Amino acid sequence: MTTLGELAKTVRSKNAGVDKITFDVIFRERETYERVTRSAVLTRASVAALFRIPESRLADFVNFAPGLAIKFTIYRERPSGSAGDPDIFGCQQYAPLLDVEVP
Repeated sequence: MTTLGELAKTVRSKNAGVDKITFDVIFRERETYERVTRSAVLTRASVAALFRIPESRLADFVNFAPGLAIKFTIYRERPSGSAGDPDIFGCQQYAPLLDVEVP
């Protein structure tokens, strides 16, 4: 098994407005992108389970073949910058993706 962190060129998260965080998993080669999408290790259900959130908090989930990317957006629990927001820029939320094993 290889991890997503080893296969992807970029794994990141970032603020997507006051109430969302968006995630990008981008690959260098089409073959690697297709390997990951075929494996179905990243789906709406698996992402929700990985981040321990209900699927209803996933605003979008897209396999974007032209960009060799898997992209998804989650609704924040509270508005960005509000009291109790642990990551105002949303840039520290991607870490769980790095250890996802890909057959």
